[in-house]
Amino acid sequence: MLQVQPLTATIGAELGGVDLREPLREDEVEVITEALGRHQVLFFREQSMSAEQQVSFARRFGEIDLPLFRTTSSPVPEVLILDQVAPKGEGADSWHADNTYMETPPMASILQALHLPSIGGDTCFASMGAAYDGLSPAMRSFLDGLTAVHSLSLMVERTRHLDNVSLRDQAERWPPVVHPVVRVHPETGRRMLNVNANWTSHIVELQPDESRALLTFLFQHLQSPSFQVRFRWEEGSVAFWDNRAVQHFAVPDYAERRVMQRVTLTGDRPVGVERGPGVQPAMSGR
Repeated sequence: MLQVQPLTATIGAELGGVDLREPLREDEVEVITEALGRHQVLFFREQSMSAEQQVSFARRFGEIDLPLFRTTSSPVPEVLILDQVAPKGEGADSWHADNTYMETPPMASILQALHLPSIGGDTCFASMGAAYDGLSPAMRSFLDGLTAVHSLSLMVERTRHLDNVSLRDQAERWPPVVHPVVRVHPETGRRMLNVNANWTSHIVELQPDESRALLTFLFQHLQSPSFQVRFRWEEGSVAFWDNRAVQHFAVPDYAERRVMQRVTLTGDRPVGVERGPGVQPAMSGR
């Protein structure tokens, strides 16, 4: 029988009693779906799925979003292999949600550990619903209805030292997009912060110095340990997270090979909070 064990009062649960390598029963799909909505990130131990098995598992929860930066080691088109030895400064070591520079960012990711360093390489996850709830009512009211620009060019600049030609090429294909600062989850209705350091360049309705100050505050605020869970990987472990609801941070504290296998599910365009008459923010004139 499938068991769900919460890991913190805010975010994260470990699930046991299920073999993800086998076809899931409908009741198991329902339990996992409900647990994902409630806990935002789910962890499974001792799975060791093949690429094809991981894709089959993912398809029970949505449509596969083909990776933009597929590597030569990816065994099937739906799978991305993340193979790192020196991860510091490569982009995953800052708090972020995946690919919010897209009009329809991914709904979820399913990540499996294939090979791990002898120590280190944990991943932290933070609840953006809890981060929103942790703000004062006045700040929540101010943020509701604001919008922000998300751009792939930020990561191009940040990783320029890596000479990542494929990333620069993709930046030309993906112009900046505008998303709400506060996103409403399409299933739970929960309000969540929707800005992150990897992709969010500025808030549309504010002057540049105001935008920088507010984003700096929000990026620091969402890192509070009270919003987080930290997962220590083992080979064959799987994390399944709602990319709309959480941000994650891959701890770059290792110098040995770490290989992860990821499948991503297609999302929808973020919807924000509608402001009532008379409370529209002033435009900056940009």
